[in-house]
Amino acid sequence: MKRLEIDFSDTKIAFENQSIEKLKKNYAIFALMNQNWLVKIGTFFIKYSLKFGLPIKKLIKVTIFELFCGGETIEDCKNTIQTLNKFSVGTILDYSVEGEDDEDSFDATEKEILDSIAYASVYKSEIPFSVFKVTGIGSRDLLTKVQLANETLSDLEKQNYNNFKRRFEVVCKKAADSEIRLFIDAEETWIQSVIDGLVLDMMKKYNIEGKTFIFNTYQLYRNEGLGILMQHISQAKTKGFKVGAKLVRGAYMEKERKRAEEMNYPDPINENKAKTDEQFNLALEACIDHIDVVSVCSGTHNDASCKLGIDLMNKKGLDSGDQHVYFAQLLGMSDNISYNLAKKGFNVAKYVPYGPIEAVMPYLFRRAEENTSIAGQSSREFLLLKKELKRRSKEKV
Repeated sequence: MKRLEIDFSDTKIAFENQSIEKLKKNYAIFALMNQNWLVKIGTFFIKYSLKFGLPIKKLIKVTIFELFCGGETIEDCKNTIQTLNKFSVGTILDYSVEGEDDEDSFDATEKEILDSIAYASVYKSEIPFSVFKVTGIGSRDLLTKVQLANETLSDLEKQNYNNFKRRFEVVCKKAADSEIRLFIDAEETWIQSVIDGLVLDMMKKYNIEGKTFIFNTYQLYRNEGLGILMQHISQAKTKGFKVGAKLVRGAYMEKERKRAEEMNYPDPINENKAKTDEQFNLALEACIDHIDVVSVCSGTHNDASCKLGIDLMNKKGLDSGDQHVYFAQLLGMSDNISYNLAKKGFNVAKYVPYGPIEAVMPYLFRRAEENTSIAGQSSREFLLLKKELKRRSKEKV
């Protein structure tokens, strides 16, 4: 088998889908986000403006929202889906509404998730996965009490927890019946054990007869993350089901460490980034080594981990388009990885968040914070766009 080599610094391929006008616009947005002080002021101003109804939504929509989101509705995402598909990149529709916490909102979110699965079932070649967050269909506070196990639930809480489990089962069944692969996103450690248990039950129920529809998300910045993955792989081998594994490093480090310190329990996060990188790469190696029972999605913006995934596939003798292995990145970020992988025939998908502008602002604020300058260094996205603009400028000469 021919060994495939990829140059993730190739910006010509990375931004092939962007016109010069779009490239300049995105460069300007990232240039603003590259200023830490400006992001802080801008975040405060946007929150204030939305709270008091100031006319700022249109500006948000044509800048940061357009860069990182597909639209406000599934239908709005159609253009993004088609553009990605043109370059052999799949879409993962992600209803990214946050902060709602009542039964009516949970029911509404359940309906939206089911609609996204139904939409994906019609456009399977363009939308290889669906996804949802458990806290979109159930109370974080309630799940925290359930995980503690030693706290007695009131009758109302028992009813609400049963409602949550019903929603969870309905969504998973819909995905399996529609033959759509479904990611269940990871959350904070103090509710993640409940989620892991529920997802494991769904994998045992629906990932059978050679099919893999239900995917758990394993956070490898957790010091228990790799161990949980290996336990699930071991159970799959003995009990005859398949593991769907989406691997990520993690997203709640500061919150996790602060809570552990305040509540005086051991820090659940690895001591440093090097350890997290090591754990992620070991998890990826384990998944591909056990590809007979695992389908894996490497959810990472890390060049080295993506290159490792390619090397592991080569060593295992897997074709670049083997459906057991996917790579995933967020819309608006790491196009140098996504498009260069897709160009070589690897399976790639972008998370495409959507939802009302006000409701997805927490997501957008996180993206802005991720792309601010750190210790005087420019963000990677900013530098890649800058490089491509220079390349196109020279090309014209």
